[in-house]
Amino acid sequence: MAQNPDEPLTLTVHSLPRLDEGGAAKAVDVRAGRWKLFLLLLVSVAPVVASYFTYYVIRPEGRRNYGELIDPQRPLPAFSGTDAKGQSVPLTALKDQWLLISVADSACDKVCDEHLFVQRQLREGLGKEKERLDWVWLRTGDAALSEPLKQATAAATVLHVDSTQLATWLQPAEGHKLADHLYVVDPIGNWMMRFPADADPAKVKRDLDRLLRASAFWDTDGRPEHAAPATVGG
Repeated sequence: MAQNPDEPLTLTVHSLPRLDEGGAAKAVDVRAGRWKLFLLLLVSVAPVVASYFTYYVIRPEGRRNYGELIDPQRPLPAFSGTDAKGQSVPLTALKDQWLLISVADSACDKVCDEHLFVQRQLREGLGKEKERLDWVWLRTGDAALSEPLKQATAAATVLHVDSTQLATWLQPAEGHKLADHLYVVDPIGNWMMRFPADADPAKVKRDLDRLLRASAFWDTDGRPEHAAPATVGG
């Protein structure tokens, strides 16, 4: 039939493709889920980043760390130590606490004795904050622990470790041995500081106080029960 030239042009739409409402909804859900995951991760790491930024960057002029900061930081290794009962304890189980670590042969010479004494005194000197820090002795060698040593380290985490494996994680300053230093590991599980040989306990405490203050708003008192090491003591 011919179109009357006086009539407006008309179009007939027979059908339109149906909108895949289910697919669109899934795409929206995926995008929303990704944003939620991103925000969750941001909330989780922001306090940690902020505390380290405060400690390392925003510092009063003239302030210096006594301990040497480790860069890059080194996470707790995958190998295990052996506790006093002969049970295997992964070093990663020590996470969720600040750790003040000494290393020495199980026979424990004069330097070892001094380190263990200083570790105990420093922890006790933290007062109400002491539950946020564990003192740890990673012992090497084949000598059995004497009874006095077991009693002196009753409040410590003592693990027998392989010296070769340990040397792949902790390292001494040039010209020194592992046993010459005290080491600090943060609650995330990173070795982040090494104190000088023959360290001044007062200066060590000053650094520990600063670290605990800087992390006070994200670090908790005491290790969560599910993450606690299998045993504590010598």
